[in-house]
Amino acid sequence: MATQHSRSAARVMMAPAVILLLGWMLVPLTMTLWFSFRQYLPLRGGDQGFIGFENYIRFISSSSFWPAVQTTLVIVLGVLAITVILGIFLAMLLDQPIWGQGVVRIMVIAPFFVMPTVSALVWKNIFMDPVNGLFAHLWRAFGAEPVVWLSDVPITSLIMIVSWQWLPFATLILLTAIQSLDAEQLEAAEMDGAGPVARFCNLVLPHLARAITIVILIQTIFLLSIFAEIFVTTGGAFGTRTLTYLIFQRVLESQNVGLGSAGGVYAIILANIVAVFLMRIVGKNLDA
Repeated sequence: MATQHSRSAARVMMAPAVILLLGWMLVPLTMTLWFSFRQYLPLRGGDQGFIGFENYIRFISSSSFWPAVQTTLVIVLGVLAITVILGIFLAMLLDQPIWGQGVVRIMVIAPFFVMPTVSALVWKNIFMDPVNGLFAHLWRAFGAEPVVWLSDVPITSLIMIVSWQWLPFATLILLTAIQSLDAEQLEAAEMDGAGPVARFCNLVLPHLARAITIVILIQTIFLLSIFAEIFVTTGGAFGTRTLTYLIFQRVLESQNVGLGSAGGVYAIILANIVAVFLMRIVGKNLDA
């Protein structure tokens, strides 16, 4: 058992890292809060003083605010649904003994290591281009008119791009969970007459509950701040402007740091609301 002296020594050794981490988080947050209450226009006079909650009122009363929040949540939910469902399917498929299993697993996981800007460019120019894209050639091969993906179905296109990036992560976590499942339980259920669907619903899926929870929580944290894919593909047009992209436009395009900082505070609030909701709904699986 750890003694009082060893615990005190551990706290002293951890203190520099904790202080550095707190400073890393608190300094930007404090500056964001500070600028959110001020009229700060870098190219038009700089700091023009304290204006109270005016930035918050302007940002939330903007006609772009609630559509941006809605777009953010739609993309997050769409990507989560695709990555979890397909991730379970791929994890179960990769768990089967097949020839070249190691190579197949590496190929499935590889998209996760591609930078978001690169993957977005690949999808935009190679797959979704309405003239020379792969999808356009497939559509013409079946006698159909090619789809202009990024303008006709922009939200669906973004969900496809981001899901392709995050599907390997979900597959890897779920595959690890499936491999920890006791094979004797599956064999016993099969001997008792349980079919594949019954075994999946009563054994595999409950066993994956914790892994699914981890996938949902981690992906949601990153998906709420999706930006690069939108910047590269649609530039926020066609109803694809998320809350993060709206903040970018307010800060860089409008050169209004105070207004953008207020949007950043709203983004933090939204992220915490979603995190609390997820922890209450699915986070209980972590304690199971």
